[in-house]
Amino acid sequence: MKALALVCSLKPSPAASSSALIAQQVLDKMAERGVTGEVVRVVDHDVKPGVEADMGDGDAWPEIRRKIADADILLISTPTWVGHMSSVAQRVLERLDAELSETDDEGRPAMFGKVGITAVVGNEDGAHKITADLFQALNDTGFTVPAQGGTYWNGEAMKGGDYNDLDETPEAVESTNSTVARNAVHLAKLLKEKQYPAS
Repeated sequence: MKALALVCSLKPSPAASSSALIAQQVLDKMAERGVTGEVVRVVDHDVKPGVEADMGDGDAWPEIRRKIADADILLISTPTWVGHMSSVAQRVLERLDAELSETDDEGRPAMFGKVGITAVVGNEDGAHKITADLFQALNDTGFTVPAQGGTYWNGEAMKGGDYNDLDETPEAVESTNSTVARNAVHLAKLLKEKQYPAS
């Protein structure tokens, strides 16, 4: 089985990223269950604005889309900025909108049978709202969200500090990362064995 993490940090590689760190932690938990993981830091690629599968010359989304199609599990990881997901995460959702018109050979939406999960970091409030928005968008485009399919960390409000700077992963986040990974892999296996009915 394969998992793809789309890291929606505003920081290009190789800058340290809290969104990348928590995404890798969840992938590592899935790796313990035999899942191969890959990370794509979206800002490193020229993903054009739009709602089509391919926005033309120079658009990097078609290659990312191919990776999504090859994966069983999609993780979207985003920082919190002014209480919202990053603009990069919003662009990913806008590009996923094209999947509403894509179907498989039996007429099912192309993303049916794939699991969608989330990770949110920030030193301000907003993680629950961002998670809800991501869940709705993933579900709309055909992904299945498992029970407790999101993990997050928020630092103390009105203070600096990044998840990336912590000496160790807080116990609650560690436990939630494990739950997200475990439930995502479980659900992906079930969907692989028994796909949704054809239309």
